[in-house]
Amino acid sequence: MDSPSVRSRAISSALRLGVRPLLQYLPGHTTGLRTARSTVDAASLLMRPHPGVRIEGLDERQEEDGEERQVRGEWVAPRDAAEGRRPRGAVLYLHGGGYVACSPRTHRPMTSRLAHDTGLPVLALRYRLAPEHPFPAPLEDAVAAYRWLLARGVPASRIVIAGDSAGGHLAAVLAGEICRLELPNPAGITLFSPWVDLTCELSIQAQERARDPYISAASARRIARLVVGPAGFDDPRLALLTCAWTDMPPVLIQVGGAEVLRTEAEAFAEALREAGGDCELQVWNGQMHVFQILNRVLPEAGEAMDHAARFIQSVTGKPKGRTKAA
Repeated sequence: MDSPSVRSRAISSALRLGVRPLLQYLPGHTTGLRTARSTVDAASLLMRPHPGVRIEGLDERQEEDGEERQVRGEWVAPRDAAEGRRPRGAVLYLHGGGYVACSPRTHRPMTSRLAHDTGLPVLALRYRLAPEHPFPAPLEDAVAAYRWLLARGVPASRIVIAGDSAGGHLAAVLAGEICRLELPNPAGITLFSPWVDLTCELSIQAQERARDPYISAASARRIARLVVGPAGFDDPRLALLTCAWTDMPPVLIQVGGAEVLRTEAEAFAEALREAGGDCELQVWNGQMHVFQILNRVLPEAGEAMDHAARFIQSVTGKPKGRTKAA
């Protein structure tokens, strides 16, 4: 990818000086995390969603093996989509935030852009967060959301699972769980700056040469311990790099060239390809972690979202035509 724009370099510098020091010392207890969550939610009000969508709250129940699970989040649909009509396809979006913060609201700049550009509705899931709800609670919620889409007549061949950062990890784990449960495969997987290795071994090795503006391997490892809880890292579903990735749908991975998680994304892409999968890895030169969320500000972020929309359209068979933001 081309050299980062002046605007991109300026924002990265501001984050490196102002945000990274705060995240480095983010408290690892519930009270501190609640404060961080409130701060992030308040900041998200400054980031407007795409005007070409409508957003509806979602609070439904999905029966699963005789047990009811709650499916909560937002239904983000193109403004001109017919209301009440069963969607012919959808994107299931799993937000980032280290499994401990953020929500569908914080990621509206991404979910609304995907809905507008692809013409498909986006189910932005509000999954349970750690440390109150450690893994596998988020995965249970993601499986319930996927089943909910299938139960409402959305064909798996027109569903794309997408996620960023920890949500990217969850999206990949969900794809593996879908296979294990013998559910129909989705059309594709889209991962933005995925947090692949929760043990953080690869990111610790990459820390010295990475120029990540606000994510450090040390803070990621500290948060990971909250995510896994007392069970630790023994659950094999957490280890994306050692799973047998057979019969995977096409995968698009986008990662910033400056971020500490780049090495993880590259290793995951290689693992998918070695398993015979179709994986496109895009490394965006000089970009930070989940830079795509700034798609209304950064030209690189807008271009990356265009690429993602075209990928989603290609794997779902959705006619192309909406790939530029208004």
